[in-house]
Amino acid sequence: MLYTVTLAETTGPRDLSDQLERGKVVFFPVCPIPLPGEAELRFLRSELGSHLSHKNPSYHADSDRIFGVRGSPRFQDRARDILRDHYGHVRLFLGRVLPDFARGWRVATSSFRPLQEKGRRIRAHASSELIHVDANAYGATNGDRILRFFVNVHPTESREWVSKGTFSVLFQRYAAEAGIAGFHDLRKGFWNEMYSGILRGVSAAGMRSARLVDSSPYDRLMRRFHNWMKDSREFQESPDGLLPLRFPPYSAWMVLTDMVSHACVYGQHAFIDTFLIPLSNCRMPEHSPYHILRSGKAPDPAGDGIGRDLARPLRSE
Repeated sequence: MLYTVTLAETTGPRDLSDQLERGKVVFFPVCPIPLPGEAELRFLRSELGSHLSHKNPSYHADSDRIFGVRGSPRFQDRARDILRDHYGHVRLFLGRVLPDFARGWRVATSSFRPLQEKGRRIRAHASSELIHVDANAYGATNGDRILRFFVNVHPTESREWVSKGTFSVLFQRYAAEAGIAGFHDLRKGFWNEMYSGILRGVSAAGMRSARLVDSSPYDRLMRRFHNWMKDSREFQESPDGLLPLRFPPYSAWMVLTDMVSHACVYGQHAFIDTFLIPLSNCRMPEHSPYHILRSGKAPDPAGDGIGRDLARPLRSE
């Protein structure tokens, strides 16, 4: 599941996006982008956690605002400026190494995770500790892919993940139990399109959060599966298919999180940047959750190594 890239390697314009579409976690042992200076990192690590007004602080590039942070305007401006600069470096890097994905992508957020993920005791559907696939991110995706770029900036501790494989593998095993089996008509229909159009208009008029309540037949199915995974104690506790992944300090990784199941079971101080990639930009759409849900069956993984890669635990070295 892990595809390691060193800074010395030269990759083609489709090499890394193809690996992502195959369900790989693209791993950089050394973060490939400039990071904030030590003073800025100390600020994020030592001060941001005590000023949270939401689960995590996040910078929204479309409005140039930071959300989830309490404090003086000066404090909020400093946090915003750090996240804005980091987002700029991430976007520039991804645009260079994933040019096909970058065409028409939607930028979601750049967030920082200042708290220890283990034992946060937040509601199950919001918990990062429970294995899940991402769904309904920032409003309706309509099948577009959720790309996330992570950087662990804890100075001494790894960020630890577990996975149970790709959406394709999980659909084959759990679709019936989760209530998502069979063929699904994912067309939005007249009323869904009208509702989405109204929300887009309200968002364009200035109430940008309106788009966050948008949905679609696809997004509702993905949310159902996401919630079933987190609610199923048997699924969470079973060791079947469990794959550990460890990301050392100052490493980075990226993954299509609508496709690759994941949970962060231990870790603190990480950047997470989210982009929504048009499904039409994908070269292997048959592996996407949208096509699997629409057809009611997962593709045969034998030809591309996906199934073989998920048959054994992997970890970063």
